[in-house]
Amino acid sequence: MKLEAQFVSSALALADCPGWDCAEVAFAGRSNVGKSSLLNALTGTRGLARTSKTPGRTRCLNFFAACETLALVDLPGYGYAKMSHADAAKLADLLRAYLEKRRNLVALVMLVDARRGPQREELELAAMVRARGIALIVAATKCDKLRNSERAAAIKRFTPLGLELIMCSAKSGEKIDELRRLILARADARDSRRGREA
Repeated sequence: MKLEAQFVSSALALADCPGWDCAEVAFAGRSNVGKSSLLNALTGTRGLARTSKTPGRTRCLNFFAACETLALVDLPGYGYAKMSHADAAKLADLLRAYLEKRRNLVALVMLVDARRGPQREELELAAMVRARGIALIVAATKCDKLRNSERAAAIKRFTPLGLELIMCSAKSGEKIDELRRLILARADARDSRRGREA
């Protein structure tokens, strides 16, 4: 099952977002969670989303067209990047505006380091998305760095989210196919719903 994508545009404000009718699945997480690597693994396109050894390089909303009815959106990372308080506040405002007001948004993939588990920021992000009725997919990244004996404890740390967890790895490819299927299903569900309403 393929999920090909190509870069379309970047936006520094909600008004700069593409004026299309695509269903958007967005990706959010801490600056060092491996968001770009996961996007590249999902689409099978090396270099689609720029990876960097310096976390926090994504400072805007990046839009990728996956097909006629689906787009992927790389959101700014949070919680780690070295930047001024003013810049961090601007990114937080941009992230919140997109999640609360963007009508195209149908699902959020929230990336959390499998070794760390969700913290206050992730719990608040999950609450914001749920309040809007947007589908939330939780991806525990970098699970290849966990020993088998550590997995049960890692999964338990995600209990406060109350959601099914996808333990995945861009490096090993674990559960990438499953995550890809979930994303494509969100676009299909939106199309089916619109067909019934027409």
